[in-house]
Amino acid sequence: MRPQREPVVTQRAVRVECIPDGRPADLPAGTPAQITQALGGSFTLWVEGQLMRLRGADADAIGKPVPKADLAPTAPADTGPEGLRSLVWLTLKTCYDPEIPVDIVELGLVYVCDVLPMDEGRFRVAIQMTLTAPGCGMGESIADEVCDKVLALPQVGEANVDIVFDPPWDRSMMSEAALLTLGL
Repeated sequence: MRPQREPVVTQRAVRVECIPDGRPADLPAGTPAQITQALGGSFTLWVEGQLMRLRGADADAIGKPVPKADLAPTAPADTGPEGLRSLVWLTLKTCYDPEIPVDIVELGLVYVCDVLPMDEGRFRVAIQMTLTAPGCGMGESIADEVCDKVLALPQVGEANVDIVFDPPWDRSMMSEAALLTLGL
């Protein structure tokens, strides 16, 4: 069964990213589209046979409110590296592949999440993640979203997201919940 799509029309010109190659495109005001996914603070649109990603900050362009940040709670009970690591993992669960309605953690895309001490009670977060396909043009966009959300967390002074392809991703890395969501 195909997911329900919500029809919308752009109310102003807006820049989007084409999926799956990540190239930028401009949609003029009055462009009809359908929302296929609204997860993780962004929207996936179907426009004339092409999937496109609209940043949440531009939600007004399709008549929607800007989504509230889908961040984890701001203050873990444990303010040390383990508490922050838990918060980072919760935050990673708010990041989605724009083509797949499953977060990157459940998809098995995150391989490493290191929380390392810096000066003055701050931490550096180093993440290694992969993509569902090596040629995915959305990789940089997904990595940027991860980095932005992690940098917004308390106590994070630096964040680095590396895209790696060893080991190569395959469906066996998905959680049972992800497999059920996707009907696999």
